[in-house]
Amino acid sequence: MSKIGPSELDERLSRDDVFVLDVRPSDDYRERHIDGSYNAPVYDDLRQGETEALDAHLDRVPEDERVVTVCKAGVVAREATNHLQERDYEAATLSGGFTGWRHYEDDTLLYRVLSLVRTVTG
Repeated sequence: MSKIGPSELDERLSRDDVFVLDVRPSDDYRERHIDGSYNAPVYDDLRQGETEALDAHLDRVPEDERVVTVCKAGVVAREATNHLQERDYEAATLSGGFTGWRHYEDDTLLYRVLSLVRTVTG
């Protein structure tokens, strides 16, 4: 299963070569989201194993770009990533989900410590 970290996603967003698919509920998305992302509010469906609910949104997902899926913590988005990969999309899950992105974007101490640990442990 393919993953991407917040800093790599940020770099790819600056190059405009990635499509961010946020599967969180609409209310969560409206509260705060990654700029330029698309919301397919299928979180509850994915949690119940109903991955085909994502199919209703695939007309908005470009087939020629890397897709990064986002949920709250990165667990449910894996279902979306797997579903997309089964349909021949180049897809990855945002490590840590939107929570990880928020810590990255806000440059929290927690994010800096976790980044340091990842660097040291490889």
